Amino acid sequence: MPARVYSCKAQDAQALKKLLEYDPYLDKSLGEAQLASLKDDPKANVIFARQDYQLKEGISLGLDRDTYYLYLSAVEDFLENGEKKLKESISSIRRVEPELEKKIITALEGERKESEEGLGLIFG
Repeated sequence: MPARVYSCKAQDAQALKKLLEYDPYLDKSLGEAQLASLKDDPKANVIFARQDYQLKEGISLGLDRDTYYLYLSAVEDFLENGEKKLKESISSIRRVEPELEKKIITALEGERKESEEGLGLIFG
């Protein structure tokens, strides 16, 4: 699946975390009628919680400590709609330049592979 990387200022990280974790279909405060209306709303169906994402502090990637980086892997249609929702919701969010994007994707995929191999050794 394609992946993209976005950056945002640390002051917006809490709002971004909240947006990423929210799934309206699991929200107990929504009634039946509200849930039914979600099915026809394309924006409401951009649910990051159901996608492959990681939010990392820049310092953990050897980058700026005042910046957070969002790795998002999903189908292309979701990425397009997701980017629109991110930009509407988080004022400082920006897609990083291609060279940095490749570097971050490679680093995160390497971390993931090492983690999976470590679990394989434990539970092997």
